[in-house]
Amino acid sequence: LIRERFELSDRTYGSPRVWHDLRALGESCGLNRVTRLMHQAQLQARRKRRRLPADNVSRLENHIAPNHLQRDFQADGPNQKWAADFTYIWTAEGWLYAAAVMDLYSRRVVGWSMSDTMQAKMVSDALLMALWRRGKPSALMHHSDQGSQYTSDEFQQLLKAQGITCSRSRRGECWDNEAMESFFS
Repeated sequence: LIRERFELSDRTYGSPRVWHDLRALGESCGLNRVTRLMHQAQLQARRKRRRLPADNVSRLENHIAPNHLQRDFQADGPNQKWAADFTYIWTAEGWLYAAAVMDLYSRRVVGWSMSDTMQAKMVSDALLMALWRRGKPSALMHHSDQGSQYTSDEFQQLLKAQGITCSRSRRGECWDNEAMESFFS
């Protein structure tokens, strides 16, 4: 009966759930006994893991920009240095992705966007909101990591069309974009 309940669960029920099922069927047994018998029969539940979404880092060398920011997170005035990043949040409906653009002078988020997909449009929309809210600044530097969203053709064309200098963190160096990494932590 224990094996039957275990198999009916598609091998996902551990001893507490199997024991609960047996009790619901009117069987009288203890949890420790079910645990022991499942162990002896080598019935071990498969663990379902919630997988984190993959961020496919672009390997395109022509889209890798130098790190102009050089960990200098201070700005002399507004709209000189903007840092950007995105994060993901687990919701009842699945993953929600949120992108933000921060002005390093005021430490305020000047643009943001949310999406249920992790695509370049999300980070482009966040930058467009920042440009709409702040106007088109002159001599602006946009700093981000090397994620595929930021190295995409769509995003690169937007930066070029707006005359924005592109700066990128070095691969695997979270401290290069410390302002945004700490914002999302």
